[in-house]
Amino acid sequence: MQIKFHSLDAPIGVFDSGVGGLSVLKHIRELMPHENLIYLADSKYAPYGNQTAEFIQARSFKLADFLINQGAKALVVACNTATASAVAGLRERYPDLLIIGMEPAVKPAVAATKTGVVGVLATSGTLKSAQFAALLEHYGQGTEVVTQACLGLVECVEKGELNNASTLALLKRYVEPLLEAKADTIVLGCTHYPFVRAMIESLVGPDVVLIDTGAAVAKHLRNRLQEKALLNQSTNLGEASFWSNSDADEAQNVIRALWGPDVELKKLLA
Repeated sequence: MQIKFHSLDAPIGVFDSGVGGLSVLKHIRELMPHENLIYLADSKYAPYGNQTAEFIQARSFKLADFLINQGAKALVVACNTATASAVAGLRERYPDLLIIGMEPAVKPAVAATKTGVVGVLATSGTLKSAQFAALLEHYGQGTEVVTQACLGLVECVEKGELNNASTLALLKRYVEPLLEAKADTIVLGCTHYPFVRAMIESLVGPDVVLIDTGAAVAKHLRNRLQEKALLNQSTNLGEASFWSNSDADEAQNVIRALWGPDVELKKLLA
């Protein structure tokens, strides 16, 4: 597919299986306030952790095509599971497009731990991926890495259930094995999880470090845009548009709660 954009103010396209990638989008907006942004939530098929790699790749191609047709000058795959399943295929399919993916922050977690035990909260799809196995092989030597698949947690965030008792009970069930293993550093290995960070902090206490990769991804994106002379030179605040294929009536309200009250959510029909 031919990549077409006509100016440096062309938008950065960001997609996720749902609303979790908004946590990455926030870091991008903070670091690069003049960039225009398009966010695409594939919420109809969330969570990706329950899907096959082939399905996730097909969805990723479709979402990328949409964002490229919107004129995106760069693409951020703001989903650990989609990165593991599809980023290599995306880069092969769109060799001229700057594509930035996600990966669980195993390397900085290993560097930060004092007990030698790192916990990883993620979807089952991420934990089973070859990419995650390679991260452990490369960076996890000499460190005990305790993983925990968080079934149902993405769905809580998708519904905007960020402060209720049922979400807290779910988090407690997933965090306790990591604490029992003496983990002093926990990786938030899904872009949805930073939205329940406050509840996780209440469960693990002040001595446990939580790490997510949103800020690092935004910094890497800025550096790559600079290298390619693609940074927006405007001094105006960039615009952001939001698309979703969610069937839920409250989808706009959830995104407004996570991003801001002025969001007007557009409907993606595929």
